[in-house]
Amino acid sequence: MRFKKWTSLGIAILLVSVFLSACGSNNGSNNSGSSSEPSPSPSASAEASAAPSADASATPDATATKLTGDFEIQYFVGGYGDAWWKKVVDDFQAANPDLKIKVSAGPKINEQNKPRWIAGNPPDFVYIDGPELNDRQMVEDGQLEDLTDWIKTAKNIDGSPILDLLAQQPQQYDGKIYNIPLVLNSWGIFWDKALFQQKGWTEPTDFQSFLDISSKISADGVTPFIHTGKYPYYINGAFLYPAIVSNNNDDYTILQDMAANKVEAYESPAVLAALNQIVELRDKGFIDKASIQINHTDSQMMFLQHKDAFIPNGLWLPNEMAKDVPSGFQFGFIPSITQKPGGKVVANTSTATVAIAKNAKNKDAAKAFLQFIFSAAQASQWAELSGAPSNIKGDISNSNAPSFVKDAAKYLTSPDTVVIPTITFSADVDKAMQDATDALTISKITPEEWVKRVTDAVKKVAK
Repeated sequence: MRFKKWTSLGIAILLVSVFLSACGSNNGSNNSGSSSEPSPSPSASAEASAAPSADASATPDATATKLTGDFEIQYFVGGYGDAWWKKVVDDFQAANPDLKIKVSAGPKINEQNKPRWIAGNPPDFVYIDGPELNDRQMVEDGQLEDLTDWIKTAKNIDGSPILDLLAQQPQQYDGKIYNIPLVLNSWGIFWDKALFQQKGWTEPTDFQSFLDISSKISADGVTPFIHTGKYPYYINGAFLYPAIVSNNNDDYTILQDMAANKVEAYESPAVLAALNQIVELRDKGFIDKASIQINHTDSQMMFLQHKDAFIPNGLWLPNEMAKDVPSGFQFGFIPSITQKPGGKVVANTSTATVAIAKNAKNKDAAKAFLQFIFSAAQASQWAELSGAPSNIKGDISNSNAPSFVKDAAKYLTSPDTVVIPTITFSADVDKAMQDATDALTISKITPEEWVKRVTDAVKKVAK
């Protein structure tokens, strides 16, 4: 599961903040780092060694300068696993046989390597995800290379400008870029396609169709909807925030205004309309009463056991629960179900990023590796091996990626989808919203009281 803060700093790509190491995520908002000097353009050796191909069998041009020396990569192993990392490192090593690659990885690697970052002796390349790594903090601490000038013209190994390939652009910190989004996560609603086909239930495309099929599901003896009451950011992220955007004429800036502690944004009619959609689910008896007291794994198990038909969650869900998924279970996914018929889908997203250490000892190799991983071949490979979309635009319909990943990728790159930039609320306000949503789902408060509770918290923070 992931503790996700929603930041107003930028949008990310095809796929996260984590609570348990079982799910990859960051400790704050998006990720980032810092440097006092702009990075130079990639050297001849970096360009030459990066340019061959993502294919492990490819070898650099014999006339090109080879990458040499030691090169260390740090990556967190969480909900997305490490199969892709192992494969891409092997591919890069095959393309650069004179390079000595060292991998520092695991579910606790961020904690283990923290003293090295503080001491100024970090690995060359880092995947910013999981606990103990916070992109903004790394920027403020001057730990990351300034990539602003380099990334403007940097091309991947296929010769395509990297920035042109990104589904979501890098965040900027005071106008500078330090980290590049690699993974794009989206919150959304899941169901079992196989069960729906067996029961003759129609998959939802909007709020009305969701209500209609939920009535039939309920009549068939199954509870339509379960959420994680102990961690209400799941229902907020996958249901409430998209609903607010849908009710605000698909304009996500209302969430940015909320994150900026503007009281009037919380008092908007769009917020009340979204809260009333939760009330409608509640009053129709569609929300499992067990939700209020259970954690993420309990709610996910009940969903997998078909005790509940729908669950709000993030794209890491299938991979996180891989050992418990019943045979024949087919994950269906849509980023939002709160839009009006014919309205745009709203995807509430977050990213995990990659960066180069400011004190990296082999920046040429680090830049070449960054160029290597942002290729069409690696995007497809990431989707297949991690169970999540990459931040690289591209058609993965013919890949071996899970069907729900293909569905998510279609939504996230569709002009009919509103992609919400990652947005971070004040911790106190975020907690107030979570607690208020829980109370709303069990009829302890009204939508108006939800607004009062939260705006009281906003006013305290804004003092």
